[in-house]
Amino acid sequence: MQDTLLLGSEGIKKTILHGGTGEIPKFITGAKVTFHFRTQLCDDDRTVIDDSKVVGTPMEIVIGNMFKLDIWETLLSSMRIGEVAEFWCDTTHTGVYPLVSKSMRRIAEGKDPVDWHIHTCGMANMFAYHSLGYDDLDELMKEPKPLYFVLELLKVQQPSEYNRESWALSDEERLKVVPVLHGQGNKLYKQGRYQEATQKYKEAVICIKNVQTKEKAWDIPWMKLEKMANTLTLNYCQCLLRMEEYYEVIEHTSDIINQHPGVVKAFYLRGKAHMEVWNEAEARQDFGRVLDLDPGMKKAVKKDLAVLNMLRSVFPHQHQRSQCSSHSEE
Repeated sequence: MQDTLLLGSEGIKKTILHGGTGEIPKFITGAKVTFHFRTQLCDDDRTVIDDSKVVGTPMEIVIGNMFKLDIWETLLSSMRIGEVAEFWCDTTHTGVYPLVSKSMRRIAEGKDPVDWHIHTCGMANMFAYHSLGYDDLDELMKEPKPLYFVLELLKVQQPSEYNRESWALSDEERLKVVPVLHGQGNKLYKQGRYQEATQKYKEAVICIKNVQTKEKAWDIPWMKLEKMANTLTLNYCQCLLRMEEYYEVIEHTSDIINQHPGVVKAFYLRGKAHMEVWNEAEARQDFGRVLDLDPGMKKAVKKDLAVLNMLRSVFPHQHQRSQCSSHSEE
């Protein structure tokens, strides 16, 4: 074990436990860093709070991507590949750790479907809870303490060396990737690979929504992004129709219609979904709205109404039940 080193930041002491190889990598903005970590209390037993090796999955962060425990960027940027080092950090650097730890634990336990990189950015909503759900973390929240972080640097990939997930992109990069994802989704849809297409559309919508949160609602930049998101959501709904997820289509299209009552495609797709679950009155109402907004859709709507009429003659009882449960029918 080498002597303790002091890093540039105050309140940090570093001890190298196992030397790494080569030069210190470039930790530029956008670089993805993969490492194992163990967090310990500064007590006599060096009580372990978290250990990524026990979970079985190393940690990944992207430099400059607002990861809330930013001290880890400082610590890692002093290391070589393969190096194992122990860092003592005082409370000025560890106060936020319980919040980050909670998020990481929930992911490891399969309880939190939201990617932790996004989740830890919403710090305000975590403060809304009196308890973090873990006794040891609650204790640390009440009384922040210095901590030991034992880090093992596994890999540093420059931005061009890996496929960057949407959470790892800047706003400018997110907007550039949207048309790419849109095109990939359209191609998969044409090939009948609807499940895969939905993933592309969904990722594109997430990129847009991330950027949109920084704009003022209903201003022109916000509206442009809203229009893009609606187009992608409706493409997503077309896939859902093919996958027979009719109630989800009704839910998404209704959301769009409530916000933007002039979107023809939303009424048309909702009409088709209503038709499939035999909400006849609702289907006819939506198709009627399509014709009001866009008479050019007459041919497509006429075809769907013919199917409705045929179903009505084949299943008259269902029609009667639909009539009873509906307030009006055009």
